[in-house]
Amino acid sequence: MSTQQKVVIVTGASQGIGAELIKAFHDHNYRVIANSRSIKPSSNADVLNIAGDIANPVTADRIVSEGLARFGRIDTLINNAGIFIAKPFVDYTEEDYTAIVATNLGGFFRLTKRVAAEMLKQGSGHIVQITTSLVDHPNSSVPAGLAAMTKGGLNAATRSLAIEYASRKIRVNAVSPGVIKTPMHAAETHEFLSKLHPVGRMGEPRDIVDAVLYLENAPFVTGEILHVDGGQSAGH
Repeated sequence: MSTQQKVVIVTGASQGIGAELIKAFHDHNYRVIANSRSIKPSSNADVLNIAGDIANPVTADRIVSEGLARFGRIDTLINNAGIFIAKPFVDYTEEDYTAIVATNLGGFFRLTKRVAAEMLKQGSGHIVQITTSLVDHPNSSVPAGLAAMTKGGLNAATRSLAIEYASRKIRVNAVSPGVIKTPMHAAETHEFLSKLHPVGRMGEPRDIVDAVLYLENAPFVTGEILHVDGGQSAGH
């Protein structure tokens, strides 16, 4: 199989933003390596679905090794998988902490480390994290201290890695969403969640996809935390 076509990895790929990212990149003539815990095998020769929990170190190994065996290269990594639990800080449990840190930080660390090593060999690449606007704009109506801690760590790592790899043709960016209309949010919560945004609506998965595609096609942009949050980060 030819290795000239670009290849993207998308985690958290079975629904919501991840599923829309897969479709968009495939429509832009990328081969796709898609991961989530429940994803089913694909019959499309240009799409490799790898089921597994990104919090498990073995999953990161499989994504990279099977992806390279199938497509021969990795051009873009989108760290989309994440756990978001909103509750008062004192109500978080040890189980909450373990799960959130293992996925949001551990999954990012293990997969990005492996992918970055391949990008360094290749001499190019682009890494994108999906974080949250709540890192920069906390809201008492949505207490989410553990999400802020872990996703804020991803923002910091994004800037650090962007500088570390700037001279080696690897760009690193993040998209920082507001609340996006995905299956994560029940329909009865939409009116309340819409009011959290100055523009008066929730975001759509396509809003995040468009931001990722912009970053993918912006070679002079690295270390950017791109807010796509309906004005939340500007204030209320």
